[in-house]
Amino acid sequence: MTYDRLVCANCASPVNEGRCPVCRANRERLQQANFLAGLNPMTLIALLTVLIAAVALLAHQTV
Repeated sequence: MTYDRLVCANCASPVNEGRCPVCRANRERLQQANFLAGLNPMTLIALLTVLIAAVALLAHQTV
């Protein structure tokens, strides 16, 4: 589960909006726990594609 779907118990708004101090503190804590947490899925797919292409290029050069 990503933090953008969490709802704050203090203000009943989504945590990713950061409306209250509790939301902002939890959002910062969750982002620090995982440096990839702030990336959207399309960015992760693009990074994975670049990584696969780099590995394929290296494998092709060694053959």
